[in-house]
Amino acid sequence: GFGFIAVDDGGKDVFVHIRALEKSGLRSLEPEQRVRLTITQGQKGPQAESVAVI
Repeated sequence: GFGFIAVDDGGKDVFVHIRALEKSGLRSLEPEQRVRLTITQGQKGPQAESVAVI
């Protein structure tokens, strides 16, 4: 699966694929859950590469 993470600065939401979560040791995220992430440029725009719950 996939989803989007809203960033604190009000910028464009960041795409996140389940594989990025799994690589970070996560199975899923909950709505409003705060995370720290590394953003990379994917083929269709910004995407989360590593995600950590804070």
